[in-house]
Amino acid sequence: MDQTRISRLGKKCITVLVLALSFFSCKNDKPEQEVVEEVAVIEPQDIYEFGFNLNDYIVKRDTIRKGDSFGIIMERNKIGYPKIFQIAEGAKDSFDIRKLQIGKPYTILCSKDTLQEPKCFIYQPNREEYYVVNFNDSIHAYKSRKPIKYVEKEISGVITSNISETLDEKGISFILAYKMSDIYAWTIDFTRLQKGDNFKVIYTDKYIDDSIYAGIHEIKAAYFEHKNEPFYAFEFETDSIKGLSDYFNEEAKNLRRAFLKAPVEYKRISSRYNLRRRIALYGNRIRPHKGTDFSANVGTPIRATANGTVTKSAYTRGNGNYVKIRHNNTYETQYLHMKKQNVKVGQYVKQGDVIGWVGMTGNTSGPHVCYRFWKNGKQVDPFKQKLPEAEPISDSLRVRYLEFIKPLKKQLDGIGFENEMDIDLPTSSEITDLQ
Repeated sequence: MDQTRISRLGKKCITVLVLALSFFSCKNDKPEQEVVEEVAVIEPQDIYEFGFNLNDYIVKRDTIRKGDSFGIIMERNKIGYPKIFQIAEGAKDSFDIRKLQIGKPYTILCSKDTLQEPKCFIYQPNREEYYVVNFNDSIHAYKSRKPIKYVEKEISGVITSNISETLDEKGISFILAYKMSDIYAWTIDFTRLQKGDNFKVIYTDKYIDDSIYAGIHEIKAAYFEHKNEPFYAFEFETDSIKGLSDYFNEEAKNLRRAFLKAPVEYKRISSRYNLRRRIALYGNRIRPHKGTDFSANVGTPIRATANGTVTKSAYTRGNGNYVKIRHNNTYETQYLHMKKQNVKVGQYVKQGDVIGWVGMTGNTSGPHVCYRFWKNGKQVDPFKQKLPEAEPISDSLRVRYLEFIKPLKKQLDGIGFENEMDIDLPTSSEITDLQ
């Protein structure tokens, strides 16, 4: 083989070797595949209140301050008076903008941009109701309520000192004690309970918007054992049209009398009927007190203790604002020192109707209602009178009532007491082993 041919063959081998090395080099030098991290985009959860998705707005919350008016609030949020006048006119048939109360909350929904222009005004006169004045496109107003949920609960207890203390130990509101004392007002004196008395209650708690606790709503059924005597109480609707209900025992007898024992629900007797009362302010002289004073906070509702017709709704220097009711030819009642009356002369009221609110008008040293009671034209102590019973349940409802309470009574009887000890009785085989 000549030298020239060998030279050519060597060049070809070198070329092939270089190409191979280049190929493998490129293969090994291939950049690693980039790892792309996936970022989860979480959409904001819709938050609904007053029927609006709050995520669609800038939400401004505040309370009505002294000197505030609808116009001032709107002006503070950059709404001009021509627009304010239009809104007020458009809303007047459904919402009176003049009735904003100091301390009540309101919400303004504004556009979600740099201007934050108000689109809707929402006013809450209480925790359940609210007024909406919407002026986003057209102007319209309406009243609505937040959703209410009732949760049934059970409780039992044994009295060691008093019922409020027993409930407090269980973390239950003392309001339940007041409601129970009202139900059993004519059968059990809750100021004279004995150690060892026990009770069971089926009641409902009230929640607004599923989460806001609004207190104890009602007692559905109760059992109270006082001085070893059992007292059942079951709530039953006696008039579905008027929404009237009352409490009856297991034999369908009404637990109430024709008169409530007290004109206020949350009460404390600060002064009883006493014809020989001496007052230090008047030189310790005898000044008869012909009423019963129930101490309560200003603004506490005062209720008519029985059905009747209002004969007086007036003001005098001693009585302050007061109301007098004639119930029949035998009985009359009077309610003194009201902050304000809620009835007029000639108006017919029913037992439990709110006729006014506790105040400090007239001759009084503190907020209370002085409750006076007449029998045959003479003032007497209502707690010493044998008052007529309330109307019994009608014969047509009696059968339905007795059927209605069967599951409730079974449920009550099945409620145990927390301090009851669970004792496991030994089996027959264990007894044999012990022998």
